[in-house]
Amino acid sequence: MSTKKHPARYYIIYGHVQGVGFRPFIYQLAHRYALVGWVKNVTGCVHVHAQAPHAALEQFYAALSEECPPLAKIQHISITPCQALILNNFSILPSEMDTQAAHIHLPPDYFTCDACLAELYTPTDRRYRYPFINCTQCGARYTLINKLPYDRPFTSMADFPLCKACEQEYTTPENRRFHAQPIACPDCGPSLQFSDKNKQITDTELALAATINALQAGQIVAIKGIGGYHLCCDARNEATVKQLRQRKHRPDKAFAVMFPWQKQTAIPADLTEQVLITAEEYQYLSEPERAIYLLEKAQNYSLAASIAPNNTHLGVILPYSPLHHLLLNDFSQPIVITSANLSGEPVLTDQDSIETRLAHIAETYLHHNRPIVRPADDSVYQICHQHKMPIRLGRGSAPVELRLPFRLSKPILAVGAQLKNTVALAWKDRCVLSPHIGELSSPRSVEVFQQVIEDLQTCYHIEATHIIHDAHPQYQNSRWAQQQNLPTHAVLHHHAHASALMSEMNELPSTEAMCVITWDGTGMGEAQQLWGGEIFYGRPAHWQRIGSIRPFRLIGGDKASREPWRCAQALCWEAGITTWESEHTSPLFHHAWQQGLNSPYTSSIGRLFDAAASLLGLLDKASYEGQAAILVEQHANTKEHDFIELPLIKKTHYSEIDWSLLIEYLLDTRHSIAKRAGVFHRSLAHAAVKQVCESRQYTHTPIQHIGLSGGVFQNRYLAQLMIELFKEKGFTVTVLKIIPCNDASISIGQIIDAAHTLHLIES
Repeated sequence: MSTKKHPARYYIIYGHVQGVGFRPFIYQLAHRYALVGWVKNVTGCVHVHAQAPHAALEQFYAALSEECPPLAKIQHISITPCQALILNNFSILPSEMDTQAAHIHLPPDYFTCDACLAELYTPTDRRYRYPFINCTQCGARYTLINKLPYDRPFTSMADFPLCKACEQEYTTPENRRFHAQPIACPDCGPSLQFSDKNKQITDTELALAATINALQAGQIVAIKGIGGYHLCCDARNEATVKQLRQRKHRPDKAFAVMFPWQKQTAIPADLTEQVLITAEEYQYLSEPERAIYLLEKAQNYSLAASIAPNNTHLGVILPYSPLHHLLLNDFSQPIVITSANLSGEPVLTDQDSIETRLAHIAETYLHHNRPIVRPADDSVYQICHQHKMPIRLGRGSAPVELRLPFRLSKPILAVGAQLKNTVALAWKDRCVLSPHIGELSSPRSVEVFQQVIEDLQTCYHIEATHIIHDAHPQYQNSRWAQQQNLPTHAVLHHHAHASALMSEMNELPSTEAMCVITWDGTGMGEAQQLWGGEIFYGRPAHWQRIGSIRPFRLIGGDKASREPWRCAQALCWEAGITTWESEHTSPLFHHAWQQGLNSPYTSSIGRLFDAAASLLGLLDKASYEGQAAILVEQHANTKEHDFIELPLIKKTHYSEIDWSLLIEYLLDTRHSIAKRAGVFHRSLAHAAVKQVCESRQYTHTPIQHIGLSGGVFQNRYLAQLMIELFKEKGFTVTVLKIIPCNDASISIGQIIDAAHTLHLIES
């Protein structure tokens, strides 16, 4: 009957409210409180018209926030009295597009919920052992959405018409799959296909069985997941893991391991046998992101040694898709799971690419026919200073949305760094950070980089008016930016690192200055100098360099980042030390160093760590970025407290840490490698504190707030040590916790710095 005599309210609900079962939730609340009206998606928001007695409307509003779906994140609810209509029920209306509103939130991919897992293992359920089971609370999202609003016709499920049973679930408000866009079953949804050089199997259950047989036989299997393919093998089979390393040309960098999921309160024994893990860390592993976590190996570690050679830590991940659950449950032991890609490139996503480009690696393939719209690598975290620290944001975590500490007058796009590339799109007070793209050194990487930029602007209905890029003119993304028909602006690499901290510091007034230590590999600084050990004071667009390290030459330029002996040799020559010479050096190298031939000066802490690895005899040539620094950290004795007080070289506007005493100590073999590596860390940390404390002569004002930014602070021991030392001196210390401190944060920093520099902030 009509309820026109009752009050009417119009609600607009902002936040992460699409792709999380929000409309069914509203529908069920409306029936609980006898409301009439409707609910619909409008480009990223949920709009509700509701009529009922005043008390019922109040109860409805209270339940909105208190009982919202677990994956939903309400940011704001707008409530307006409105004209009552002649209505006699509550309904879900078709979605609408409103490109002017643009309150879109692109949901990440979600792990398989407990309810779907229960059905997956129930023999009488029609989705028993179906590898694509999902509901409104779980399943692929980011990797299958073509455009928003998030409706099935706009996803890669559009080519899978619903069967009658799924259609009934999809249209029944009381069903937990009501308006679940990726809904599917064995009768109407995607299926698996197994292939090797001898046969093809198109039956899903038989394809699963063939995959298990291949793993048990010691084969390498390429398995298509949510965001791309993984290369997988038995984690206990040393011969197969070695073979995977050889074929992938990945001699040292650790592989991740997926362990079977066991829903229980205690940590499963197969995990505690391999890694040292606390209840809190197990909780992190079990979170919806289902990210890889770097955990210390247990003393009785018994998996294949080649999974993480010369490494004290193991990357651990739990199953997140129904396919993973079925495979791990059937195989009943851990498997190696690593991205199916060529080094530095985004993960491969389609059958043709995987069977042609990686045919020399995989022996068998497990495909499925649900298209992946865009690639997404697994996210990677570690635990540092009592917090989880992101190293790579991908499937399950990204895209990441941050609230800017200001409001933009125009939308802007930032294209990030050359390594660990991400892009960021910002408008009004919103900034969206893309998932990890990778190193922009191959055609495929650049192709995905361009695709992500196009997808972000298309999905969010935002067209950038400015492009912000790194100051290095030879970076692929800098070149791309210059080729577009838009105004561009370059931001110094380390200014972007410093400014990125402001994305997580909304409590600090934008006018208040802070001191940021930006330690990383190398980045373009002022006057074409290669920086990497800088300390800045100020705020975005107003950074003053107050600290650095004594510069030294990089013999061979970029080659020095993969050949630590070059850094070690240059430091010895710079310090006047003639008692050490690398077996790789020659008079030609010394001549190049003397004349500065392809040997630019740098102030890089990252390259200083590389030199330490070589001087300690740990590594002369690295097979992956950061390998040398990881070895120095993992060999360090962290129980002692001794350090060398390094002198500061006073300059006109800043000071430099003189590292020469460290080089002499690193070569002193009377001390163990562990002791020397520990002293190396502590000496740098104490030198940075001293440098900041003595910097008032350059800032002319006391410093209260300290920030740590840059890839060097992925070093847990160094980061924790510096946090403690600065706090002892009375400083407050900020580190990034939502986005990585490495170059993945550069795009966010570019947004914040350029917004101030270009005066794009609304007053």
